[in-house]
Amino acid sequence: MKKSTTIVLVAAVLAAAPSFAAAPSAPPSYDAKYAADRAEIEDLQARYIFALDWQDADAYASTFTEDGVLDWAGGIAKGREAIRVEVRGMRASFAKKEAGDAPRRPARLRHFTTNAVLKIDGDHATHVAYWFELDNDGRDRWPYVGGYGHYEDELRRVNGHWLYTKRKIFNEVMDSRAAGPQNPAR
Repeated sequence: MKKSTTIVLVAAVLAAAPSFAAAPSAPPSYDAKYAADRAEIEDLQARYIFALDWQDADAYASTFTEDGVLDWAGGIAKGREAIRVEVRGMRASFAKKEAGDAPRRPARLRHFTTNAVLKIDGDHATHVAYWFELDNDGRDRWPYVGGYGHYEDELRRVNGHWLYTKRKIFNEVMDSRAAGPQNPAR
């Protein structure tokens, strides 16, 4: 009797103890959802950057909701059509510079983002990331950092796809667009 009581007691203790040899349980389903959402938002960010660097007004505007807001050094554009007009203005400005570059190939600038922090809550998200740009508009076309700052974004899932509802662009080269003292990723 004593032997069977001991076996039952040992079995109960072992059953209650954590199992280090057992395979970890599957992650909660929200982890897979978060990963998919993050991947789509990172893709949105990349499409935005390519549209910016090629001044592709339609592609750029398509990264925003119909009522999206772009808050940048040129002002505040509200709505997809107003955002499209801003990018067309950028394109016209670049075209003038390119005309002055002839017969050499036109100067270019390329934007990059890093350190993305995402908070996703259902169909809404916030996104903070650093950005910087490389320019090559000098006589020898040697690249240099032309600007840097960070984005503060609000996003919404519309018809199953993430889009910006508001993008505020901080630019540390400009006193009027520099970030404040608070950590935006908190």
